[in-house]
Amino acid sequence: MTNRDWARRADQLSAQAYSAGEPTAWFDRLYAEGAAGTIEMPWSRTDPHPLLRRWIDERPAVEPARACVVGCGLGADAEFLAGRGWTTTGFDLSPTAVEQARARHPGSAVTYRVADLLQLPDDLVGAFDLVVEIHTLQAMPNPPRAGAARGVASLLTPGGTLFVVQFRDTGVPTQPPPFPLSRDDLALLEVGGVVPVLVGEVDGPLWRAEFVRRV
Repeated sequence: MTNRDWARRADQLSAQAYSAGEPTAWFDRLYAEGAAGTIEMPWSRTDPHPLLRRWIDERPAVEPARACVVGCGLGADAEFLAGRGWTTTGFDLSPTAVEQARARHPGSAVTYRVADLLQLPDDLVGAFDLVVEIHTLQAMPNPPRAGAARGVASLLTPGGTLFVVQFRDTGVPTQPPPFPLSRDDLALLEVGGVVPVLVGEVDGPLWRAEFVRRV
């Protein structure tokens, strides 16, 4: 580890935020330190998550429509979907992350915006045919995880699909974040007519899940 190690800094900032009763406040603080060069930029991948790429590739007959990436970070997954023809919105709680995503992708077709899963703007609710949630819920304790899960589910239009990747609880003690999730934790997404289509254990300690909104 070096003094620029963002994962170690994430541990420090998240612990401070939990102690202060502000369990999501550390995200923007971490990104801001990355933008300032104090630490390496967190979650700085340029390629889409491999499970998302695989899932999209397995669905060639699906006509792209309106997609949303939850906790979009620096935009790799959102840019991938836009490149596949989806009209894509990426939002993040962190203003710094959104600013960095826009800077990384000038002229992007993605609509990047700041939004909080716990207080979603009305125009995002029920607006999307595809919602992608990768490693956001597992970055927070419960509460507020249950409220955030309801926010994720509420983004779906009737008939819409939710694609989820999360770390899986294997029973091995860890120092969160991330908080490995159980199958019961994933069930927090099953609200407002959202039901599971497939929940599987893949690629090591991960969940890959698909849900649809029936009503």
